[in-house]
Parts: sequence; structure tokens; C-alpha cells
Amino acid sequence: MKEIKNISRSRAQESSAAIERLYITMRHLFNRGFYKPMGVSGETLREALLSLRPEIYGSIADEKVELNGLLYVIERLPIGIEECRYINLTSDEGYSRSHFKAIVPPKRRRNCYRIDDEQMNIEITRGRSDIYDILTHLTFIFIESHKIMNRVLLDEGKVSRDWLKLEQAALLDRKLTQTEREIAISHASNILGRSFAEILDIYNGFATTEAPDRFLHIIYWLGKLAIEETLDNDKRTITFSPILRERLGHHIYGEIWANNIKETLASNGLLHRPIHIISANMHSVMNSLFSTYLLKNQFKNQNEFIIFEELSKSENKELRNIVTEFALQHGMISLPDHSGTNIDVQIFDTAKIDWKQSSFPTAKINGEAPVIVVMDYAFGEQAFETIDELLKPYKLSEDEDADKVYLNVESVSIMGKAGILVGGKGDIMIPSAHINEGTADNYPFTNELSAEMFEGNDIPVFAGPMVTVLGTSLQNKDLLKFFHDSTWGVIGLEMEGAYYQKAIQSASKIRKSINPNVKVRYAYYASDNPLETGSTLASGGLGTTGVKPTYLITIKILEQIFNVK
Repeated sequence: MKEIKNISRSRAQESSAAIERLYITMRHLFNRGFYKPMGVSGETLREALLSLRPEIYGSIADEKVELNGLLYVIERLPIGIEECRYINLTSDEGYSRSHFKAIVPPKRRRNCYRIDDEQMNIEITRGRSDIYDILTHLTFIFIESHKIMNRVLLDEGKVSRDWLKLEQAALLDRKLTQTEREIAISHASNILGRSFAEILDIYNGFATTEAPDRFLHIIYWLGKLAIEETLDNDKRTITFSPILRERLGHHIYGEIWANNIKETLASNGLLHRPIHIISANMHSVMNSLFSTYLLKNQFKNQNEFIIFEELSKSENKELRNIVTEFALQHGMISLPDHSGTNIDVQIFDTAKIDWKQSSFPTAKINGEAPVIVVMDYAFGEQAFETIDELLKPYKLSEDEDADKVYLNVESVSIMGKAGILVGGKGDIMIPSAHINEGTADNYPFTNELSAEMFEGNDIPVFAGPMVTVLGTSLQNKDLLKFFHDSTWGVIGLEMEGAYYQKAIQSASKIRKSINPNVKVRYAYYASDNPLETGSTLASGGLGTTGVKPTYLITIKILEQIFNVK
């Protein structure tokens, strides 16, 4: 038994060391300015990722191509990335004013621009976490591309018959017939080391309206560039623009974003009012405030969570419009992002809310009516940049000697989804501390939310420390099991908590720019369990499973702000 524990600990230590090598290597390559992922310069990154074997990348270390991991990554990279030999990471450098059309990946908010047949530019405006995310995803697909190459490239530079047949199908500029598609899938299964059924099951996940057979196209281009790297030594290259390297870490986008919010508060006479900041999505606070009142007649005898589920369905746009229009007429100000952070904001002036026309008719406001600032989710380290800038005093003018207005921030509430280590999808986690992975930084705090508050709702609730990770795509079972089983007692993992708390503690305890006794609330619902095979993020979304915990957390936060017992 002791020997087994030592082996487990050794694997956890190896994984921890691999993450550290990845982190250091990516920073080194960024400072260098460019590298070739499948060349000598990218070797350390490849070896560390293969040593780590993250759960989300499944069979990355095996000979067969990982399909679920590939789908997860492709949804987070721009369409056409598989065709590009040159990938340039840039800052916001004015491409939005050009003829280039912005390409936004389906599952990541970042602007990308196809410059020509061989080059893709990806804008980085969300900090280092964005770079780590992109580089690990690109390293993964390049490793997979060389698996394809190894299975189709024969002696003397010839390629297999399967490859020639796949190429023929992938280059057709029309939709394939069922027969053509199934013939192509049969050849692809030999190339990928996967069964016909496995490919059939995931095939449509890659499809778009314009490209129903995109799966074949992606496999072909990944293999084609890998073959050319091997035969012609024409390596794919990733570069970092000089302006990106100069700007990164200087809070340029966060400062613009925060000043836009403060200017809006000032112009609406809200700057001196009690402020409650909530990091959430752009629907849960608004819907929690107004939808039950507005839609109760349309959903008679249905509880509020049924209404929330209906609002989350894509076909119910008209219902969402009813709630949005009412909110805009009753105190909500919408601030779509134009700063580059990709974080939209809503401001609620509760003085304009008639509580009888809301979901909180028993709200008790002591003193001035609070102002609620709802910000969309930040991404990794971006959480520190945005909250750090938002909590700074507001300068009434650009004059160095201008008076500063200190915001009356009474609470900061963070809700979102995270990986869980003790339960399943849809469960709720209440953290008592954030442990920053890869550093000695730990952030204990007094959480205004507790597990007891959520009891009796048929959703399991867990309380304890949570680990803030460098990236969800860099986690493996050995390391996470160590965090859970050891005296750390970690219940889950996410990407922003430590950065939020670092900014809050800095503003309240050191800079004294906000109330030193500011209240904090953290709660997460589980999007995946990386310790369970088949329950990682690559296994698919939550669907309506996430609706109830999302709104349950939102309502508990609002009840505390509105003093509802």
C-alpha cells in the first residue's frame, strides 16, 4: 500500500514538474518572439505536454488520434487554423479597421484574422492565460498532426492509399453524398486508428452550416502540413508581435474597460452610491430580478427554475427580449465591451426598481439604494487585471492633481463554472480558500456564502479549498488526485479565483482604495469532473443541467445584497 502511494505521489510530482516546465517554456518562447512547435525550439513544450498527459487531451500519448480532445480544441481556435503554416499572436493592432473579417472561435471570445492562405493572426487582449491556452491547444493539434503523418507516410516519401482517398474527398468543393462520406470515413478510420463508429459519432460535431464535412478537411490539412514539415522541412511557425510583447502585463485593456464603467457610473450619478460587483454571465442577474414577475402568467403553476430553463433555450429569443426591454426601462444600463477585454457589463440602479414588479418583493434596502455592476466572466489572469483596475479610485479628470473618488464597494461576488473533484456535473462548490497552482500563493477568506444556504434544493453542495490552475487543459488525474487526497483537501479547480482575491485583498488591505471589510462571495457549479473518465470538459457541455445551480447561486447572492431572509 505504501509503495502504491509513493508511485501515485511520484506521478503527481512528475505532473507538477511538467506544468512548471510548460509555464517557464511558454514565457521563454514569448520573450524570444517566435518558435517552431515541431522543431527544436518547441521540443520542451511537446515533451512536457506528453509527460503531463492532460485529461482533456485524452489519448495524446498514444498512437491513435484523440478525437474528443481535437473537437474541444478546434472549437476554441479560429476556423481555418489547420490550414495555416504561420500563426501570429498580436495585440489589438487595428485589424478591425481593415478589410479582414474577424473570425471568432465558437467557444472562445477572441478576434482572429486570416491574413492570407498561410497566415492566421490571433489577437491577445485577455492576458497571459490566453497565450497559455492557445499555445497548449496548438501544441496538441500539431502533435496529433504528426500522428496522422506517421500513419500515412511510407518509404521514399510516398503516401498510403488511404491518404490519397481521404485527400480526394477532402478537396471536393461540394457536400459529399452519404456513400462518399462513408467511404471517406472508412479510409479516415485507418489513418486515425479509430473505428468507423467512433468517427461517425463525432463527425457532425466538427460540422458548420457551410462545411458539413469539415472533419475530413481538418484531418487532411493537419496531415498535409505535417507531411510537408517532414519531407520539405517547411516547419509551422508561431510568432509574437513586438507590440504584444511590449503591452502584455500593463493592464492597457483592463484600464480602458474599468474607466468606461466608472465614467458611466459618474454620468448617471451613481459613483457615490453603495456598489456591489458581481462576476457572472449576462443573463442570470437580469433574469433573477425580473423574469419570474414578467413571465408568471405564461408559465402558470411552474416554479422559477422552469422559467429560467425556458429562457436559456435558443428558440425562446422573444421571451428573453421581453425581460431585457423591461430591465432597460427599470434601471439596467447595458455596456457592451469596446475595450478589447471581451467582458460585457450591466449596471443596475436599484433605485429605479419597483420591488413589487420584481422577484424580490420583500427586499429591504437600508440607506441608499445599491448599484449592482455585473461583469461577464474574465479569463484566467485577466481577472486580476480587470478587478484591480475597477477597484482603483476614479480620477475626475486627466490632470495629475485631479481629485480622486473612492468607490463605495460593499461586496464582490464571483460565480461561475469549475471542475469538481468530489461530485458530478451540476453540483455546487463553496470555496474557503484559493490555492494558486505553481506558486506559494494561497488566499484564505471569509466567504459570505456557505454550503448550508444551499441545502434542500436537490443539488449536492461541497465546501473547501479550491485550486486556481494555469489552464483547464493542463490538468491530469494524478496531480488533481493529490490535491484532493492530501491535506490540501481541494474540492475543485477553476482559473480565476486566486486572481480575483489577490486584487480584492490588494485594494482593501494594502492600497486602502476600498472598504477594508469588503464582503466577498464565491460559488461555483460543476461543469466537469476531470477525475472521472468521460466527464471531462471534452465530453461535452452541461445542457440544462447548469441552469438550476447557476440561478440558485445568483439568487443567494442577490438575497444577501437585498437583505432578504
